[in-house]
Amino acid sequence: MRLVGEEVEAGIFDTKKALAMAQEKGLDLVEISPNADPPVCRITDFSKFKYDQKKKQKELKAKAMKVVVKEIRFGPNTDDHDFDFKLKHAQEFLKEGSKVRAYVQFVGRSIVFKERGELLLLRFAQGLEDLGKLDQTPKLEGKRMGIMITPKVVPTKK
Repeated sequence: MRLVGEEVEAGIFDTKKALAMAQEKGLDLVEISPNADPPVCRITDFSKFKYDQKKKQKELKAKAMKVVVKEIRFGPNTDDHDFDFKLKHAQEFLKEGSKVRAYVQFVGRSIVFKERGELLLLRFAQGLEDLGKLDQTPKLEGKRMGIMITPKVVPTKK
């Protein structure tokens, strides 16, 4: 195994010799990379090693932004005023960094107006093209046709 760490000469050692070196210093032999050839181990205090790993995981989790998906629902016969109102809401959602899922819900016999729903969604995507990009073209799933829009510029987390 390959041995690395503070106050230890780096090199390839036998497992028994590495364990003896660790016991000599009053520390533990911790396997860092088991898939490497040869496996990489470090002589360190195991509880300190676990603490450092938890701390790194916590930092990564804090830095990762949560992806929020906001939904906007239309009907196939949505009026211009309602459309503009929902478009403004979608613009706000994209500015704050959320993804927007817009869909047209077909109720009853309104499924006959599929092309009207598709045109509505394409017009919606065109109205948002300066703030976000279209992930998927309008797709019919059951009685619902939807699109997904991702923000172009993600705001920095404060």
